[in-house]
Amino acid sequence: MADRAAIYDLKGLNCPLPVLKAKKRLAGMQPGSRLWLETTDPLAVIDIPAFCSESGHQLIETAAVSGGHRFLVERGAP
Repeated sequence: MADRAAIYDLKGLNCPLPVLKAKKRLAGMQPGSRLWLETTDPLAVIDIPAFCSESGHQLIETAAVSGGHRFLVERGAP
C-alpha cells in the first residue's frame, strides 16, 4: 500500500520556521494522520525529533535526502 501521507515542503527555511510551520500544519490535522516534512535546515535533525517528543507526535521515519532531510510525523492525540 502506498504511503498516503501529505508532503509539506519546508526547504529553504531555517530554524525555527520549519518547526513552527509543522506545528501549525499538524494542529489542523486529525490524530493518527501522517505528514512528511521536507527540510534543508541542518538543525532540523535535532529540532524536529525534539518537537515531536515535546508535542506528543510520533516520529515514524527520518531519511537523509539530497540537500536535506525528510521526516514522517504521525499526529498525536490533542
